[in-house]
Amino acid sequence: MNNYYSILTFCLFASMMGCRKDIAINDPKTPLGNTYNVVADSTDSSTVTTSIHYSATKVVVIVIDGPRYSETYGEPSHAYIPRLDLMMHEGTLCTQLYNNGVTNTVNGHTALCTGNYESLDNFGLNVPTYPSYLQYWLEKSGKASNKAWVIASKDKLQVLANTTESSYNNRFMPLTDCGNSGLGSGYRDDSTTFRRVMETMRTEQPDLLLVNFKEPDWSGHQANWTAYLAGIRSTDEYAWQIWDFIQHDPYYKNQTELFITNDHGRHHDGHADGFVSHGDACYGCRHIAFLALGPDIKTNNVCRTVYDQIDITSSIASILNIKMGYNKGKYMKDIFNN
Repeated sequence: MNNYYSILTFCLFASMMGCRKDIAINDPKTPLGNTYNVVADSTDSSTVTTSIHYSATKVVVIVIDGPRYSETYGEPSHAYIPRLDLMMHEGTLCTQLYNNGVTNTVNGHTALCTGNYESLDNFGLNVPTYPSYLQYWLEKSGKASNKAWVIASKDKLQVLANTTESSYNNRFMPLTDCGNSGLGSGYRDDSTTFRRVMETMRTEQPDLLLVNFKEPDWSGHQANWTAYLAGIRSTDEYAWQIWDFIQHDPYYKNQTELFITNDHGRHHDGHADGFVSHGDACYGCRHIAFLALGPDIKTNNVCRTVYDQIDITSSIASILNIKMGYNKGKYMKDIFNN
């Protein structure tokens, strides 16, 4: 009987814990093996709520490519992200957001854009299967393609502009400025990408903008720890300057949500080759950062709800009042003040 009640008590406790969304998951100090999946609460609806009123009519997404959480918000002093540390007080930081798909560049960005995890070629040989929020918005709004942009240091991310889905293939495509001169041209410096972002925001005034900075991923792959940390610092500065522009430019001020996130993390220390690589299901590769700012976002807020990378897509769709038929994410209700 004692064993029976012990088992019953354990099951009840496990069931109760399974319903909670705010359980802290600490960065491991020892290897966890090759697989680590974090399951977000499944009780929230993935249906986009279009009846919510938003002040924002524009969305800018900055993807800082491939830092580990342990060097961004997981580093207690936030020494490598001083700008983002200050920006946290102006918005909502989500501490438990995970890429539960393929943890590389093309697939991480695809998940953000389409709300679906895929296993696409990471060299830019395939376009996503499903349409992106940029295509859905261009279709619904009827606006010209120059009102939605993908600007990336990595040339291969030009594939994000299109889809194989027949109703959207080669239609409603955002403009792109990726790599040196488009797909197959090679990567360019983040400083060039930052300059192109600022020029485009001033001249084209896009309502939707997706930005990719290749650092610190690039330096991580070179096994250069010093350059890897410098890449985190430089992209931290670029993100702040874009936010500062948004706050002061009449076209964007009080009308724009800014999401700053990552496509993937990297191996945690003690696993494989550590910070040098990524691409498997270890905790370091899955755990990514997410900071939201804008007129509809809670300020000075830390959200510990477990969210999934594809939930970002659903939240963007809600802001833009678009229905994405293939999207599998859910609405991130805890970050909004409406």
